Amino acid sequence: MTVKKPIQGGAMKIGFCMLLWTTSLGEEHKALLEDIKATGYDGVEVPIFEGTPDDYAAIGRMLDAFGLERTSISIIPTLEQHPLSDDPADRQRAVDHLKWLIDCSSALGANCIGGPLHQTLGHFSGSGTTDQEFDRAREVHRKVGDYAQANGQTIALEAVNRFESYFANTMDDLCAYTRTVNHPAIRTMYDTFHANIEESDPVGAFTRNASDVVHIHISENDRGVPGRGHVPWAETFKAIKASGYNQWLTIEAFGRGLPDLAAATRVWRDFAESPEAYYRDGYRCIRDGWDGA
Repeated sequence: MTVKKPIQGGAMKIGFCMLLWTTSLGEEHKALLEDIKATGYDGVEVPIFEGTPDDYAAIGRMLDAFGLERTSISIIPTLEQHPLSDDPADRQRAVDHLKWLIDCSSALGANCIGGPLHQTLGHFSGSGTTDQEFDRAREVHRKVGDYAQANGQTIALEAVNRFESYFANTMDDLCAYTRTVNHPAIRTMYDTFHANIEESDPVGAFTRNASDVVHIHISENDRGVPGRGHVPWAETFKAIKASGYNQWLTIEAFGRGLPDLAAATRVWRDFAESPEAYYRDGYRCIRDGWDGA
């Protein structure tokens, strides 16, 4: 495969989230990484779910060999690490977990950690977030913010739809929260899949909050191949470009290759004819959409 020309006219970068295939990137993915690079991608998004900083340093060296840059993605896995918990011990474990993520991401050579790092994913209290829960989350994120900044990391909190999270489902609510945290290392991520569910005007939700956004997930309305669904891509890319955003546009797509992850993301069918279609056709969606914006 011929390597595509590098991006012209700006610093925006195109990435692909490796969660389509794995929660643990390794040597067995070298052929895939080579093809992702050949397709034209600037980098990949690396899941950090387990392991040590030394493990991620080794992954970083492997990505360096392919000329691939990287970002990180993770979750809060258990209620024992729940940032909103009324138990101070749980909140301290949340701080410890986020510091571990920062250490691993730094060793990887990334500088941004995205995801719903504000609550245990899939947990619900039965009501909306209370003022006390927002206070607890601020306590956790302020403690972690200085550590992230000292290690060259930014945490990009993600506005996740109401069926996966109850913390802050819209960009307005999430950005209102991060403004009260008031820390340069605690920012937000915009995800087109979640915005398609929660926002009455997904493009407007980005535009209103663009100054708070440090990472973007490009994800089709069905979690499949970007460009094959009903997300308004032309309007979305135009708004992102007009905002001056010049960081990552990272495709997040899911399939049935990882049964546990497929169950967690409610993926019960295949969305493409092949794994290659996700990143090859997805790349063209971003590249052509950005160039035409």
